[in-house]
Amino acid sequence: MLATIGSAIGLFAATNIDDIVVLTVLFLASSRGKPRPWQIVAGQYLGFITLVVISVIAALGLTIVPDEWVGFLGLIPLGIGIWTLIRGLRRNGDDDDDDDDSKITAVGLWGVAGITIANGADNISLYTPIFRTSSPGDVAVMIVVFLILVAVWCAAGRLIGTHKAVTETLERVEHWLVPVVFIGLGLFILIESGVIVRLFEALA
Repeated sequence: MLATIGSAIGLFAATNIDDIVVLTVLFLASSRGKPRPWQIVAGQYLGFITLVVISVIAALGLTIVPDEWVGFLGLIPLGIGIWTLIRGLRRNGDDDDDDDDSKITAVGLWGVAGITIANGADNISLYTPIFRTSSPGDVAVMIVVFLILVAVWCAAGRLIGTHKAVTETLERVEHWLVPVVFIGLGLFILIESGVIVRLFEALA
C-alpha cells in the first residue's frame, strides 16, 4: 500500500509539474476578476478526471481518440491565449481604471478543463501502461491519491498566484504574461505531439 501511494505521488508530480505554472497564472487572473477560484478548481478536477478515465479505458485495450489526433487539443490553450492577447491589444487605449482588460474572459470552468486535458497527453501516456499492469486495487489507490494531489496543486497555485509579493511583481506584465503562457503551452503541445510535422508532411 505505501509503495503504491509513493509511486502515485511521484507519478503525479512528474506528469503535472507544468500545471503549477498554469494554475498560478489562472489564480493570478482570478484575483482581478475572472476566472473565479471555484471555476479553476472544478475545471482542474473535471479535466484531470477525464484524463484518468481515458487512461483507464485505454488500459483496457480500447481507444477513444487516435494518438495522432490528441495533439490537436493544443489548439485550446493556443486559441485562448490568442483571444486574450487580442482583447488586451484592443483595450490598450482604454482608461487605466478599467480592470476588465486584465481578465481572461475566455476562460471559465470548461476552458480550464479543456486546458487541463490538452496539457495531459503525458498523463495518458504514462498512466495507461501503469494501470494496465497494476491490480484493480492498486489502480483505485493511485486514483484516490491523484485526486487528493489535485487539491494540493490547486492550493499551491492559489498560494503562489495570490501572494502579495508575487502579484505586485507580476501585475506590471500580467497583460502579456497570461496570453504568452497559454500561447506557449498550445504551441508546445502541438509541436511535441508531432501535429505540426504531420500537417507539413500532408501539405508537402
